[in-house]
Amino acid sequence: MPFPYEEFDLSDVHTYPLASRTSKARIEGFARPVARGCSFKEWFDALPAILGASDLRRVVSAVVGARAAGGGVVWGLGAHVIKTGVSPVLIELMRRGFVSAVALNGAGIIHDFEIALSGGTSEDVDESLGPGRFGMAEETGALLNAAICRGAEQGLGLGQAVAAFLSDYDPPHADRSVAVAAHRFGIPMTVHVAMGTDVIHMHPAASGAAIGDTSLRDFRLFTSCVARLGGGVYLNCGSAVVLPEVFLKAVALARNRGATLDGLTTVNIDFLRMYRPQTNVVTRPVAGTGGQGISLIGHHEVLIPLLAAAILEAE
Repeated sequence: MPFPYEEFDLSDVHTYPLASRTSKARIEGFARPVARGCSFKEWFDALPAILGASDLRRVVSAVVGARAAGGGVVWGLGAHVIKTGVSPVLIELMRRGFVSAVALNGAGIIHDFEIALSGGTSEDVDESLGPGRFGMAEETGALLNAAICRGAEQGLGLGQAVAAFLSDYDPPHADRSVAVAAHRFGIPMTVHVAMGTDVIHMHPAASGAAIGDTSLRDFRLFTSCVARLGGGVYLNCGSAVVLPEVFLKAVALARNRGATLDGLTTVNIDFLRMYRPQTNVVTRPVAGTGGQGISLIGHHEVLIPLLAAAILEAE
């Protein structure tokens, strides 16, 4: 039966005083203009206490609080983070005690290695793919694969093996290398590899046995770090698939052995909100723990230096 053309009667709609309502945006949380030449702290404190700025403050508070309480702060770094030039900022956080462990994906250690060796990384794929030159830098393939094979022989993880190799090799730009800094500060660094995804797998020196052995060992070393993160912080920066998956499995194993991870703060930092980081980092690991998951959206080359500066100011 069809309805009639009939306007809805608004004559007795109920309203309420605006002042009686709870409002999520209030002027107390608005931004404040700052004077020319103000300090970073003055500028940061003048940000709005709303949405992304509020989330950024929560991350700062969690990291500073974890360090003060003797908790852990583990950084997961995708390759894009390394090649956008924030390594010196991360190294300073290592030096100041705000990094308990570092996890990279396979491409991340390649970029870090090339930066240390030559001061540059991230080749032009469009230019090199056609003539068959993509991924074929001699030193990258030969030296990294040699370091991984040596690490397998010595019973090391991939990250530890490459960090030790680079530190001993002492390349011209070692001061910009996250791996070298991790080795010199005694900070565990693990590397998590998907076979066939990285340019060094294209080289004849690549050993599937060595890569698999050292990367699997790194998963177990990483899990040991994650198991200590009750009351601590895990930051996934710029890895859309590999590190979120590895982190979730590490959480599962840690809880299987009795680690509750209560009070854990998880953070994802990327310029897009994607499924795996959102579910495997921000949401699932903190459910029912009294912890919190936070997503910061923005470019790594802006957000990570901003976050680091705020952490150091709040120390």
